[in-house]
Amino acid sequence: MIIRRVVVGPLETNCYIVGDDDTYEAAIIDPGADPEAIKAELKSRKLTPKLIINTHGHGDHIGANGGFKLPVWIHRLDAGMLIDPASNLSISFGLGITSRPASKLVEEGDEIPVGNLKLKVIHTPGHTEGGISLKVNDVVFTGDTIFREGVGRTDLPGGSHQELLQSIKTKLLKEEDSVKFYPGHGPTTTAGHERKNNPWIT
Repeated sequence: MIIRRVVVGPLETNCYIVGDDDTYEAAIIDPGADPEAIKAELKSRKLTPKLIINTHGHGDHIGANGGFKLPVWIHRLDAGMLIDPASNLSISFGLGITSRPASKLVEEGDEIPVGNLKLKVIHTPGHTEGGISLKVNDVVFTGDTIFREGVGRTDLPGGSHQELLQSIKTKLLKEEDSVKFYPGHGPTTTAGHERKNNPWIT
């Protein structure tokens, strides 16, 4: 498995490229901005992108969807945010970001094929109603649900602190200590580190 991170946009969103090292097919997770930088990383790794997955619908995670002629996958509860700058909050920054509508609506337990890889959808609401995390092998892409020693905001429309903590405690922190978390912002961490050191949880 190939994992590359490209930090994009003014909010320094982590866009991840996940590639199968047998077929060189890839998914782009959360292309929030800077499509040319993402394309350059794909080219440098000789990867062919097949789809975009948005972990949730905020503007800083969907902003470069339109820079690729690829199907967009997102949870059904956040799908409307793709086409509405008010609900994806980009209008608050004077940007008015929109994306093409979703090509595929995902649910808890769905498996998204990327070459020979399968990314399992974990519905982790709290930051948004349709927030998801994606597990493949010993890695979970957590979106804005959990960060290294932090958690996602819950004071925005669709947010719920209670739901967020429930998502983290009952789903993400059930993973083995060694499982790596790749969050939507900031550095990589592990389930074990967060279980012991995240002040929002401990």
